[in-house]
This record gives sequence, C-alpha cells and structure tokens, in this order.
Amino acid sequence: MKKAYIVFTILILFVVGLGMDAEAQCAMCRAQLETGATAGADAKNTGINSGILYLMLFPYIIIGTIAFMWYRSSQKNKQPANA
Repeated sequence: MKKAYIVFTILILFVVGLGMDAEAQCAMCRAQLETGATAGADAKNTGINSGILYLMLFPYIIIGTIAFMWYRSSQKNKQPANA
C-alpha cells in the first residue's frame, strides 16, 4: 500500500512539473484581452482575470474536500476500538 502512495506522488509531481505552454484560451477570451490591451481598458482585463480565478477555485475546493475526508477517515482508522 505504501508503494502505491509513492507511485501516486511521483506521478503527481511529474504531471505538475511538465511545464506546458499556456495557450489554452478560448478565441473569445483571447480576442477580448487583445482588444483591451490595445484600447488600454484595464476594467475588461480585470474582469477576465477575476473569471479565471473564479473558475480555478472550484477544482481546489473539490480536491481539498476529498483530501480532508480522506484524512479524517484515516484518523478514525488509527484510533483503537475501546468497547
């Protein structure tokens, strides 16, 4: 079981460390940012950045919830059964 944790950790570190290019914007967002940059409109760019942060927040909340439930479950399993 410990070997599975080590393999999982190495896999996660490998995926995080790949360093992929950030060219995954949709065409509409990209056009909005390019237009805002030429017009000097910071309000539009701030809105796009806020939207990106909002969309990024939910995967972290889900992963954090799963990690907390996993931790709590492992703590319950470690306690001796006092009947």
